[in-house]
Amino acid sequence: MKRHHLWKKSRGKRGAAAVLCLALCAAGLSACGSGTGSSGGNAPADEAGGGDGQPGGSLGTGDRESVVVVMGPTSEPEAGFDPAYGWGAGEHVHEPLIQSTLTVTTADLEIGYDLATDMQVSEDGLTWTVDIRDDVKFTDGEPLTAEDVAFTYNTLRDTSSVNDFTMLEEAVAVDGDTVEFHMSRPYSIWPYTMAIVGIVPEHAYGPDYGQNPIGSGRYMLKQWDREQQVIFEANPDYYGEAPKMKRVTVLFMEEDAAFAAVMAGQADVAYTAAAYSDQTVDGYELLAFETVDNRGFNLPAIPSETTDEDGVPLGNDFTSDVNVRRAINIGIDREEMIQNVLYGYGTAAYSVCTKMPWYNEASEVEYDPDETGRLLDEAGWIMGEDGFREKDGVRAGFPLMYSAGDSVRQALSEDTANQLRELGIDVTVEGVGWDVAYDRAQSTPMMWGWGAHTPMEFYNIYHTAPGGEYAQYSPYSNETVDAYMDAALASSDLEQSYELWKLAQWDGETGVIQQGDIPWIWLVNIDHLYWSRTDLQIAEQKLHPHGHGWSIVNNVDQWSWE
Repeated sequence: MKRHHLWKKSRGKRGAAAVLCLALCAAGLSACGSGTGSSGGNAPADEAGGGDGQPGGSLGTGDRESVVVVMGPTSEPEAGFDPAYGWGAGEHVHEPLIQSTLTVTTADLEIGYDLATDMQVSEDGLTWTVDIRDDVKFTDGEPLTAEDVAFTYNTLRDTSSVNDFTMLEEAVAVDGDTVEFHMSRPYSIWPYTMAIVGIVPEHAYGPDYGQNPIGSGRYMLKQWDREQQVIFEANPDYYGEAPKMKRVTVLFMEEDAAFAAVMAGQADVAYTAAAYSDQTVDGYELLAFETVDNRGFNLPAIPSETTDEDGVPLGNDFTSDVNVRRAINIGIDREEMIQNVLYGYGTAAYSVCTKMPWYNEASEVEYDPDETGRLLDEAGWIMGEDGFREKDGVRAGFPLMYSAGDSVRQALSEDTANQLRELGIDVTVEGVGWDVAYDRAQSTPMMWGWGAHTPMEFYNIYHTAPGGEYAQYSPYSNETVDAYMDAALASSDLEQSYELWKLAQWDGETGVIQQGDIPWIWLVNIDHLYWSRTDLQIAEQKLHPHGHGWSIVNNVDQWSWE
């Protein structure tokens, strides 16, 4: 974790007063009109940080067992707090807080135990046997048993709208504290799935469970005001170490309103963007957490003039040349991008799994515009008098799409385009909606956001789609790469499977990195930035996955006030 201590400066505060007042009103916060932010009517913003003689604690009130956290509106779970409909999983993976899980991911992203006490897998990889604790109760007083575990997984297999459970044939309770998972195919990374699936009570599960969840985790849902806030209270009967934070309030706000809440002293922790990083707020510091929340773009690896079974155009004549793809990969200055677009808050990415235990460091490359030029010359793309390259009368280039409304992806796309134009490649940027992006990405590069605590992210991007000819998100296929991934999933040893995932990236002869097929260009991992009160101690964070939201409170039970 990188900590940045920001000291009081007068710069920008008077000029921002009107914007602040409007944002506060839009957020439903007080403090407009007085000229001084208030902390819920209890303490001025300048005093809320807990300095000498000040009460400190949550909102500067002296409450040292509560915390108020601001997240973006998209972090609010639309379907409620039901694991079957995305709570704890989906695009923004996190620990479900309300429910317990069988396993957890550790700080180094390996596997530890929560409910589980032992775990075995058969040699053929088709049966996982998990023993669980016998001292756990749901918050309604009923014991949590293997029957609840089996019920949860079978329910998600049949109804999950977010995660893939096609590899699970059936979960069976062998006895009160032993469950078996019978798989339809080997799946060595099953422990990573077990780390995000919250266990629900069979006796209290129904259509309204998401609105009124009962779990056995560290917290209970106390109150949910849609589009505004969620309040959690510590579970007094939690089987683990008692949470230090007894009450956690999560507010859902747009970026500008979140910053206004910080300025008004009405938040203890609030997400923010790099564009706000040059601001200062009395009593707060800016925290930057490293992530595997990466951005990169696909390069269709086959020529055009083909379509899929639905008539969607496939391929791109320019990017189908491997030398062109290799030239682009080393022709982008990632460090320049981090400084100019991310204000220094990010790290270079060379893979969708940079920094993960299964990452192959052979993916890393040096910025080399001279070699880019040589590769393009070798591919027959010759620099013209207008500063762009041509081949057989065709100008080198392509449109680069990004998700309309995503300012970071737009800025990264524009920076990419500017850098590639300097190398003679004519790149134009285009904002598009997701309703057309998936189909168009089959023939046109698209700026994507990925990053998860599981090798399946790598699989889903590069592996040939079941029953298809190419990978799902961009046309590419390599039988050897597929075979390594299949072998990794079939392995009966999770640690050994990491080596197979690495070989899928590069085995010395083929793979998806610079020396190989390079069908995707990875650019940066975006730091997750938060304003935090200076007297709040946020526990050590593991690498955050894609999604600037719930990951920050994975260990909120361990936070404390000075």
